[in-house]
Amino acid sequence: MMKISIVEDDSLTAQTVEKYLHRFFSKTDTAIEVIRYADAISFLKRYDKSTDIVFMDINMPGLNGMDAAKKLRERDGEVIIIFVTNLVQCAVDGYEVGAFDFIVKPISYGSFSLKLRRVSQMLQSKIKRQICVSTRQGKTLINAEEITYIEIMRHVVTYHTVRGDYVGSGSLTAISEELDGLPFAMCNRCYLVNLKYVRQIDGNDVIVGGNGRLQIAAPRRKEFLQKFNDYLASGGEIK
Repeated sequence: MMKISIVEDDSLTAQTVEKYLHRFFSKTDTAIEVIRYADAISFLKRYDKSTDIVFMDINMPGLNGMDAAKKLRERDGEVIIIFVTNLVQCAVDGYEVGAFDFIVKPISYGSFSLKLRRVSQMLQSKIKRQICVSTRQGKTLINAEEITYIEIMRHVVTYHTVRGDYVGSGSLTAISEELDGLPFAMCNRCYLVNLKYVRQIDGNDVIVGGNGRLQIAAPRRKEFLQKFNDYLASGGEIK
């Protein structure tokens, strides 16, 4: 289910955006939930971080869309923001708050669908980063971005994530293939670490996430440190 918010004080424009959303996603068999807000203040009060896309008008009474987007970014750095406005220059300034794009009023379906196609492709690429884990309770999808480290003992695999631990089975080769392209590195033969969650390297230990202290094996130390330094040099964030 894709969750979409429309923040727009003009009811006709809001209706048009919602109609175009249903028209576009019905062709891709994508289920969507659309919530409309007539002002930015009520939107921010009720904002849910599971939201995927926000269509934001700029020229609104009370709190304008640009200031609302800045407040939204303080709470959520990943949600997709698309400005819907007749103020083209203001929309361009919206890139400062990480806006994905802007749509100029009056809205045409042709332009709208082109932008939605780009959004859909980006969201699909995020979905592909989920991995399917076979646990004792059955199949579970885990967001790879939320894994702090993976512990491998014989054929038992424990995925330590920000939401808790998942115990399953698998091979290091298969896991590495699924995580290809993401910043993971082996600190020893038992631990595959997400470099995003490395808090500190203390001697021969790496501190991961909240309190995970993992030993760095001597033969892997140089390679692990190099990958971590490369990750930081490329602008990688630490969570």
